[in-house]
Amino acid sequence: MIQIARCESTFQHKLADGSTIKGRVDPADTGVMQINKRYHQKAAATMGLNLEDIYHNMAYARFLYERQGTQPWNASAPCWAKTLAINN
Repeated sequence: MIQIARCESTFQHKLADGSTIKGRVDPADTGVMQINKRYHQKAAATMGLNLEDIYHNMAYARFLYERQGTQPWNASAPCWAKTLAINN
């Protein structure tokens, strides 16, 4: 997951102005783990998680990873797939 965060957000969660980082391709991608709000906001909220909060963003990423492996981050796989840190 470390390499995924590096590729998705360069480990950034907030911008200098304090706003949460959004995706360049899809602005619904949110935070350090670039969780897509369009698909995951409702489930995260049901779990009491706010994807704008770095700890909640990472907690939801762990939830996704435990259920789907790295599949939710396949778009950035060319960046992280060859690293030793990823084991499905």
